[in-house]
Amino acid sequence: MIDQKEYAPFYHTYISKVPAGNFQDVLVQVNKQTIAFFEEHATLDGEYRYEPTKWSIKEVLMHLIDTEKIMAYRALRVARGDQTKIPGFDQDLYAKNVDVSNRTITDLLEEFALTRQLTLTTFKHFTDKELLIIGTASNSPISVRALGHIIIGHELHHMKVIAERYL
Repeated sequence: MIDQKEYAPFYHTYISKVPAGNFQDVLVQVNKQTIAFFEEHATLDGEYRYEPTKWSIKEVLMHLIDTEKIMAYRALRVARGDQTKIPGFDQDLYAKNVDVSNRTITDLLEEFALTRQLTLTTFKHFTDKELLIIGTASNSPISVRALGHIIIGHELHHMKVIAERYL
């Protein structure tokens, strides 16, 4: 169980979604579930939006990729003892400034899988001591292990939204 002092209250929504178990195993399992979901729904229209102002399915997938890269980068910095305050990022700005129109869901899933492999390798080599190191990101305390759990919970959150609103 992660102490709520290790992350800002905003992240509780994500962290609370993470199933109990070994972090590495859960990260692998959630990755398999996400890829299987998209393979099972291979006919999804990647451009579909459930409302005109909402992201397309491809944009949601790109958002998952971008967010995982950012959270893993934050975890690396914190684990290495970098006490520099890491700024937040504007997810809407990121989505606005990436063009996924010429990408397929299959292509995005390939990048997603490669990103996840790097995350798995990075977290695999953090020691128990490093996982508990707390740094500052988005003007709030954050531990390395909380960042890992945010990656999982964030993915589970968006996959639930896709299943409920895009199918």
